[in-house]
Amino acid sequence: MPRILVVDDDPMVGATIEVLLQRQGFDVTLADGGETGLMALETQTFDVMLVDIFMPHMRGFESIRIFHERAPNVPLIAMSGYAFAASAAPSPDFLRMALELGAMRCLRKPFTPEALLSAINECLARPDETAPMKDNKAP
Repeated sequence: MPRILVVDDDPMVGATIEVLLQRQGFDVTLADGGETGLMALETQTFDVMLVDIFMPHMRGFESIRIFHERAPNVPLIAMSGYAFAASAAPSPDFLRMALELGAMRCLRKPFTPEALLSAINECLARPDETAPMKDNKAP
């Protein structure tokens, strides 16, 4: 049974992901922030990590960088629901930045259960792949 670490400061998002993944047969550890997620990494092993990009106490991409450094062989899926208010300036591509910091996949919130399961299954199917996959297009 694959073990999944879910790190998200929003209790509703975390609980929803936890229930969905448990119903699919995954063993899920839920952490409510970066610090508790890192503590879980020190005491347990995981097959995939789902990490929210924007959480209190771990600014921006610090969490992605730290999680990837602590467990470089565990595929990391970055999640973000961050959106700028309407503005004339283009928004930074936070998910692309997460890929550059070590995330293997990215999900923009809200995402469908199918998108979540697809990303997890892709990560589980490529445990030895270290290069992030930026899209599903053939080379």
